[in-house]
Amino acid sequence: MTEADIIPTICNLLGPYNPEHKPLNADTDIPAELNIDSVGVLDFIMEVEDHFDIEIPMNVVSETRTVGDLARYVATQKNRV
Repeated sequence: MTEADIIPTICNLLGPYNPEHKPLNADTDIPAELNIDSVGVLDFIMEVEDHFDIEIPMNVVSETRTVGDLARYVATQKNRV
């Protein structure tokens, strides 16, 4: 599973947090461009965790800004042996 495979799924999961239907891509800054507060970000991260069956530690959440950052982390977790 590659970062490129994961980005569309993350963009899809962001749908409910994107009421203005802004175009989403790897460079989208999730909290800034979508105006998601910290509670919304945590809800979204829980959806990502459930969808991909992974855990995302809080330090990773705080360091993750863009869709691409998140996709990169998910890819590393899904490709662990």
